[in-house]
Amino acid sequence: MIESIPLPGINDFDEIFWLNCSNNQLSIQHCGACEEPRFPPRHMCPKCQSIDHKWKIVSGDGELWSYVIPRAPLLPYFEKQSPYIVGLVALNNYTNIRIIGRIMNSDGSNLASTTNIAIGSKLSVGFNKINSEITIPFWFLDV
Repeated sequence: MIESIPLPGINDFDEIFWLNCSNNQLSIQHCGACEEPRFPPRHMCPKCQSIDHKWKIVSGDGELWSYVIPRAPLLPYFEKQSPYIVGLVALNNYTNIRIIGRIMNSDGSNLASTTNIAIGSKLSVGFNKINSEITIPFWFLDV
């Protein structure tokens, strides 16, 4: 049984994303040939098939495109935090990129109520340090 938070595996391909998150910066992969942004990171550009890529730091500001409050059955780690909100965030300036993440209070504490959020709510990115290697982005209401 998984009792702690399941952590993403870091590999040579996405380590820059996780390094930037550990420095409280959100980054998006871009094609090195045609500049097309893409997320999640991929080995090849879906637009021009180039394997060249680079990373750009982005603001992380966006708006709530959709959200859900997960219900039981949950893994034990998430059951302890329930209820919580998971959102699909459409990043500003990137019409084709949406990122899934927790919707929390600006201090990183649990936001358990949807009273103040709605589709289209303006959000800013924050970062939650899990361990020495993993810092996970989350979003909070931009007030």
